[in-house]
Formats: sequence, structure tokens, C-alpha cells
Amino acid sequence: MEFSWMVKYITEFIATALLIILGNGSVANVDLKGTKGNNSGWVIIALGYGFGVMMPALMFGNVSGNHINPAFTLGLAVAGLFPWAHVLQYIIAQMLGAMFGQLIVVMVYKPYYLKTENPNHVLGSFSTISAVDDGTASSHKASYINGFLNEFVGSFVLFFGAMALTKNYFGVELVGKLVHAGYDQTSAATQISPYVTGSLAVAHLGLGFLVMTLVASLGGPTGPGLNPARDLGPRIVHFFLPKSILGQAKEDSKWWYAWVPVVAPILAGMLAVSLFKALYL
Repeated sequence: MEFSWMVKYITEFIATALLIILGNGSVANVDLKGTKGNNSGWVIIALGYGFGVMMPALMFGNVSGNHINPAFTLGLAVAGLFPWAHVLQYIIAQMLGAMFGQLIVVMVYKPYYLKTENPNHVLGSFSTISAVDDGTASSHKASYINGFLNEFVGSFVLFFGAMALTKNYFGVELVGKLVHAGYDQTSAATQISPYVTGSLAVAHLGLGFLVMTLVASLGGPTGPGLNPARDLGPRIVHFFLPKSILGQAKEDSKWWYAWVPVVAPILAGMLAVSLFKALYL
């Protein structure tokens, strides 16, 4: 089924909101005081983000491509795999979806924000925080360097892996053979669709497990964010919400660090998608 671009924009909004609800919702459950999941551990957060990517991918992968990430959208556009005419609309939808999803998390967890005494636990349920940051200006440089390296490496693995899972799935080589035999690309894909649908579903499952593993393996230094909308959208929400909602533990939104989880994933996305295209497409 072919969907209009407006439906695709709305889908990116919904899918990104789901990512934040499931991902940041798991952080809130673990870190906020008084919840039933309080101090239940990093595994819960890894599961939340893994399924936060997997579920929208399974729901909407055939509608909008389930980018849910401005860095991925830009990486695809730079590589010539997504039209520039729709990049801005996708990014706006992703940012608004992330902000809306975060507001849902706050609505559900408001009583526990009011109980929480650690400002990092409050901000951490919105955005990433460098583990090197000790609250002093002297730790900023180390936070920039360590955070940038972590976000860049994690994002590169995510985007290269996402391309590989969804483009190199079992059965896709049949499309090339049918095109070589005289079918056009669309007809070839239609011909093999009944036989590779399962492989595509497995690819989207794999994407969720990839994110889960990245949070488990590279989550120590920063979170990680791996997504400008996932970090910047909720950080904006944190900045504007008053202490009457987030509690007295709300402090600054650490804007000095905010550029890292935006710039690093974008650069990694451009490099990862372009390299994948050069090698395999």
C-alpha cells in the first residue's frame, strides 16, 4: 500500500513518541523515587529502549521507514536514499513526537518526580548526561570528548547495522536476479514479497535487539542518546517545565553538553549510511 507524505509525517510523529514513552519511561521507572521499578537496574532501561525501537519498526516500517531519528533521515538524504524535499518535515515530526512522548512520561510519573531528590535522576529521564560530569566546569572538556566519542561510535554501529538488517536480509538477492532477468525494481520486489516478508520482520526484530545491546554495551558513558530528537526534544521539555511539576530537584538542563548528542549522531549517520551504500548498494 502506498501512503501519502502527510501520513508518513504523522507516522514519524507517532513512532518517535512511542520511542520516548517506552525508552524514557523505563528510565523514569528505574531512577525516580518511589516507583515500583526504582533501582531495578540498567537491564530494564536497555529493554525499554530496545523495544522502544523494535515496536514502532514492526508497526510502521512499511509506512514511513520508521526513521524516528533526524540523524538517520539526514544520513539517508546525504547518501541519495531519501528525498531532500521531505527531510525538514520528517525532522519536525520527529522533534514534536519526542516532545509529546516526554510529556506523556511526565504526566504518568509526576508524583515520583516530586519525590525524587537527585537532579541527575530527573534530567536523566529526559536526556543524556555524561558520566564524567561531576558538576564542575573543569569536567566539561572531558565530558565533551568522552561523550562525543561514545555517541559517534554508538550511532555509527546503529545506523550501519540498521541499513544492513533492512537491506541485506535473506532473500533480497532475488530482487537483483529478477531485475537482471528483465523485471523492473518494483515488479521484482512484488514477485518475491511473499517469500521474504518473514526475513524483513526478523530484520526489524534484530534492530530492536541491536539498540538493546548498544544501551547495554555503550550506555555507561552517556546513556547513550544515538538520536538528536530523543535527546534535544525532551531536554527542551525539561527546560520549560516548572518545579511544581518536576519537583525541587529540578536543576539546569545542562545546555553546555546538549550539542554533543545532536552533532555526533548526525556525523555518524552521514558516514555510516554513505559507507554502507558504497559497499553494498
